[in-house]
Amino acid sequence: MAVTALVLLVLSSSLSHTEAVLFGEPRIFGDDATGYGPIFEEEPLDIVYTKESPDRLISMNCRARANPAPTYRWRRDNWEIKLMELPNEHYSLVGGNLIINNPEEKKHAGTYVCVAKNVYGTVISKEAKVKFGYLEEFPDEERDPVTVKEGQGAVLLCAPPKRWPTEVTFRWIYNEFPVFLHPDKRRFVSQSTGNLYISKVEASDAGNYSCYVFNPQIGKGVYSKFIPLISTEESEYKADLVVKFPDTTAMLNYNVTLECFALGNPAPHIVWRKIGATDLPASAQVSMSGALLHLYNVQYEDSAGYECEAINQKWQDWHQAWLYVEAAPEWAVTINNTQKDVGSEHTMSCVANGKPGPYIRWLKDGYSYGKGELKFSSLTFEDSGMYQCIAENYWGIIYASAELRVIACAPTFELNPVKKYLLGANNGRVVIECKPRAAPRPRISLWEFDFNVKILNATRNDEGVYTCLAENDRGKANSTGTLTITEATQITVAPEDTQVMVGEEVHLQCQASFDPSLDITFIWSLDFRVIDFYLEWKHYERIMVGGIDSGELKIMNVQLRHEGRYTCTAQTVVDNVTASADLKVKGLPAPPGGVRVEEIRDTSVKLVWNRGADHGNPILGYTIQTRDVYALTEVDWRDASTSPTALDGMSVMADVVDLYPWMEYEFRVYATNEFGDGEASIPSMKIKTWDAVPVVAPTNVGGYGGKDGELIITWTPVQPQYFYGKKFGYVVAFKPHDDVDWWYETISDPETRRYVHRDSSFRVKSNDFQFWFKLIDTCSDQSRLSDQVKYWRKYDDTEPGANRIFVPASMNQTRLENMLPDSHYLIEVRAYNGAGVGPPSEHCEMFTKRAPPSVAPQMWRYISYSGKWLYVWWHHISYDWFGNESFPLYYKVMFRKTGYITGPIYMTGWHFIDFPMPQVGDYELEVRGRYEGGDGPIRKIRLQGKPTLSLAAMLLLALCIVGLGI
Repeated sequence: MAVTALVLLVLSSSLSHTEAVLFGEPRIFGDDATGYGPIFEEEPLDIVYTKESPDRLISMNCRARANPAPTYRWRRDNWEIKLMELPNEHYSLVGGNLIINNPEEKKHAGTYVCVAKNVYGTVISKEAKVKFGYLEEFPDEERDPVTVKEGQGAVLLCAPPKRWPTEVTFRWIYNEFPVFLHPDKRRFVSQSTGNLYISKVEASDAGNYSCYVFNPQIGKGVYSKFIPLISTEESEYKADLVVKFPDTTAMLNYNVTLECFALGNPAPHIVWRKIGATDLPASAQVSMSGALLHLYNVQYEDSAGYECEAINQKWQDWHQAWLYVEAAPEWAVTINNTQKDVGSEHTMSCVANGKPGPYIRWLKDGYSYGKGELKFSSLTFEDSGMYQCIAENYWGIIYASAELRVIACAPTFELNPVKKYLLGANNGRVVIECKPRAAPRPRISLWEFDFNVKILNATRNDEGVYTCLAENDRGKANSTGTLTITEATQITVAPEDTQVMVGEEVHLQCQASFDPSLDITFIWSLDFRVIDFYLEWKHYERIMVGGIDSGELKIMNVQLRHEGRYTCTAQTVVDNVTASADLKVKGLPAPPGGVRVEEIRDTSVKLVWNRGADHGNPILGYTIQTRDVYALTEVDWRDASTSPTALDGMSVMADVVDLYPWMEYEFRVYATNEFGDGEASIPSMKIKTWDAVPVVAPTNVGGYGGKDGELIITWTPVQPQYFYGKKFGYVVAFKPHDDVDWWYETISDPETRRYVHRDSSFRVKSNDFQFWFKLIDTCSDQSRLSDQVKYWRKYDDTEPGANRIFVPASMNQTRLENMLPDSHYLIEVRAYNGAGVGPPSEHCEMFTKRAPPSVAPQMWRYISYSGKWLYVWWHHISYDWFGNESFPLYYKVMFRKTGYITGPIYMTGWHFIDFPMPQVGDYELEVRGRYEGGDGPIRKIRLQGKPTLSLAAMLLLALCIVGLGI
């Protein structure tokens, strides 16, 4: 199509200073159109159809909004369904919905899309799959019995039948329907395989078992033939993981469950860990007695290795696998309805996020149109239509639809006329905009117009009336404005470079001359950010003279953040001028950056950092601080030992020494100059030092004889920071005094506090007994050999199951063990000789004391005053927390030097105490409650050197450690 175009600027006076009418964006215009292409409001969804469906039909919905109303077609597996041409007993169309009557799998299973069309174009819906669900029956063959020793583990295989969908739930029937087995610590049903796992078979487990499979989407369940489980004599064996979760890929923002279960006697305990982290994700939840780890709403940061560990008294076993997190496509940049001039350039692009990266393809009016980015060098009317951008990866597919309409129209100035009154500054640059809407794009000779006139170095000779004339093959139009030239604005007093100290006040000057017919405004900016005087009134103030802005800026209480380039802009409605000055602020050094660990060893690491700004004062040195997993609070950092010991202002690396092996640490660095210590850096990534041979032994090793030839050995466990490795445990060695050879036992649990060795040759000594009772009159029965003491809980135990011990006839006291706290007991004594036991004594009733609480006193706070005294206080635990635990009688406070085992102990009935302040050295404070049931757990705090806190400065520290650990 031949196109001619004309744009003219008519000036009433000379155009000697004009640059020309050149180059710019085309403008589009057309009659207001009420029509538009189809936009889907409802699209078909995946359907699982079963033969048991009572309706005997499938309805696939499709509805699109369009003007004029669209027509609909459907495709199955990319073949169009001929609904109009040929009658079909199965297919029918209701509005845009496809109805399938009496569906048959061979004819109707497949992938369906809805096609909506009107005069503006065609769009295709998302794909929807029709699948036929089923759940086959279990085979009729009898299941073989499973024979296992009591105490050993057993696995009963489900062997589920074929099904669709594959997502089903598994349960097991015990002996008869509908008695279902309830999983617990010993018994686990895998929802991956359906198998039943029993970690330790007990006599009560014997019976018949049937695997029940239920498909919730089709509402059908089937069960297998019964599997007999037969148990024999008991045995012990080590923990053995038999259910191990594989490497798993989860979808972002969805939930995932990992399975782990172990066989073993005693029944193993399952522990979960995230590799490389101290804790499981915040969304994690462990259930089914530890067998299941649920991760809810998984995020990319949850992608990591996970470990499950099974532990019992015989052994431990563990398994590791990786969790990957991926995501379905999600639009980052999409397309919109667009009108463009005929012959113009145009680009259409879509960007989608996802993992793996989505593949992008295009449809135009329902047919494939390419991939990647669409570029049009010269649009034609044939390019009009409905475009669809499709992004897809393994996890899903998304669609974006938009209409491209290519138009042609005559010029018009209705929406963008030339300004009637135009202003320009003397010797300045003036741009008179001419923006008619027209298509095709106007051209004159070989020059392309932007319909604007630019006047350089304008003078009063350029004043006058300007008219823009626009013409193309569809018509012409014009618009007129009048130009006036004013005096230019100039800076007369500019701000000057200034250097100040933190906390001082500074004034920056700015004055300007301007045309008296205009108003002037002064705008200040810092590093190109305009200063908001309303929000920052505490630091910035305009100086007003006679109610008029003088241009002067006052900065009060200057801080480091106020340093930078200040720019004053003097602005009128015609022009503006600027002047800048640099403000330098001296103060504390900036935090170092890029703190990272480059080498890791067992007791040291190599730390590297980047220097921060010195803020006008040379950096004198750097200090490295550490924080480990046992830090009391988020702000509990301590100065680290380094090599070299002193780090000068040029240091960018150092070795951090005297660390604990196998301990998780993070590090930070701060700089010091003559004004003091600067802000600390962002902490480094957490690392764990290498493992090493432990060097700290258990303390308070002791022992005593128990009943029936028991030797009980006790000790205080090593605190966790001294484990120095993953598989920490104890070797217990013991021997009779007169023997030469030692007996050795290995204990794998690092928190174990006692070991019981049973040997009938051991003799119980009289000083081991502490319970008193009245002697029977020995004159009445000279043949009495011993006394039987029997005890049981009055309301909770049965008398036949009571605990029994025998005491020599010469003794009238004994110690009762294995009693539960806070319980009501009955005790009776019977004489015993060769003929058996005699009649019982009267029942003695007694109550055991409540146990100490499992948590230590709560909130630690301490302050120093006068530099000579330290004042410490803590909070009582709410009695509601105790349950059946005892109340505090008083508190014990130990104050000792770090590295020492003992120190002075203070006892107080209050929840606070003060004592002389140490002048040098590192100290530890411990507090524990004394309860009617014994001593409670300890809270501990460390004090490094001489504290410098004032009475007004308080440090709040909290530690949640059970037992004697830090």
